[in-house]
Amino acid sequence: MSSPSSPESPWPVRTVARKVAEWIGRLGEVWVEGQVAQLSRRGNAATVFLTLRDPAADLSVPVTCHRDVADRPGLVLTEGARVIVRARPDYYVARGSFSLRATEIRAVGLGELLARIERIRQLLAAEGLFDVVRKRPLPFAPAVVGMITGRDSAAERDVLVTARRRWPAVRFAMHNCAVQGPTAAAGVIDGLRQLDADPAVEVIVIARGGGSVEDLLPFSDEGLVRAIAATRTPVVTAVGHETDTTLVDHVADVRAATPTDAAHRVVPEIGEERRLVDGLRARARSLVTGRLEQQERWLESVRSRPVLAEPQRLLAGRADDVLALRGRATRTLTHRVDSAERDLGHARARVAALSPAATLQRGYAVVQRADGSLVRNPTEVADDERLQVRVAGGRLPVRVDRTATGEDGLRERHP
Repeated sequence: MSSPSSPESPWPVRTVARKVAEWIGRLGEVWVEGQVAQLSRRGNAATVFLTLRDPAADLSVPVTCHRDVADRPGLVLTEGARVIVRARPDYYVARGSFSLRATEIRAVGLGELLARIERIRQLLAAEGLFDVVRKRPLPFAPAVVGMITGRDSAAERDVLVTARRRWPAVRFAMHNCAVQGPTAAAGVIDGLRQLDADPAVEVIVIARGGGSVEDLLPFSDEGLVRAIAATRTPVVTAVGHETDTTLVDHVADVRAATPTDAAHRVVPEIGEERRLVDGLRARARSLVTGRLEQQERWLESVRSRPVLAEPQRLLAGRADDVLALRGRATRTLTHRVDSAERDLGHARARVAALSPAATLQRGYAVVQRADGSLVRNPTEVADDERLQVRVAGGRLPVRVDRTATGEDGLRERHP
């Protein structure tokens, strides 16, 4: 064992590389599962080179093996195949690179593939990625549809031709990539990110034609499923035939049976929409016409009523009532005025009979001082005091002169 490294005594690079190689060498043989991403056979060389990829982590490691291992009878080793490899980890000190030295390669059978897909499905379902509440509604008549499919594929033609026939105004944002093989899942994920970032894209369609379970394996990739769940744009999947089901179908907002069915679900049919609009217009026209006819009938019935047909008849009847009321009011008022006039005459007669003026008419007089107070006793006035004598014909000014007529005498004052 070498002494521990320290700032004063650091290890050279070769020492670190050698120790890493020793640690890796002590790991021994391991069984590794992955997908063949690249496969290289160089002529008649005894060594075969391949790259083993982990689809879930997008991680790969180089693998070397003897030709006899790769060409074992019953083993069909191709790019995209799922395999189980027994290998010894190796660290090449000169290059500082890590690789696996395979001593046995086994193909993953269909049953094992389906079991693995089922385990992934259960895991993602437990996380809630397949819940119905996560499904988003598709927009009506989107202006721009994003599409991920193989270049010049039958699925691409089916979607484009059908969609443009149904809704000629639709436009497509295309992303062509491999839809089969070890790079398919990564290509579809890259397309999802690009189209989801485009604000003009309103819905994304992932389309691929039919194939075997192995051919459709990229569409059950865990990383692709999580990428679809993370998009903000609604996603429609149309992978394989109607009977084919991949994990992306569970996480998508809408699963179409075929690429043609995806076009039917994404855009409306212009003929149907026109018929719908025509039907709504006819219905609106019928409702408006019916309402107008109803109002016309109501107006005609109102106009035919006597009060509007001959309004003067109502006025004539009211005029008679007014004349009758006026006559009644006149008679009542005249009677009351006559009665009041008679009462007033009686009151005036009583007042006249009780008035001092009537007494004066009989020859009596009223003597008043200058301040208007009455003189009731001769002793109340002084000699030579001026008084007023009121008789029926008017007033006479007088002066008291007791020497002329006696002590109580009054003499008329002449001015």
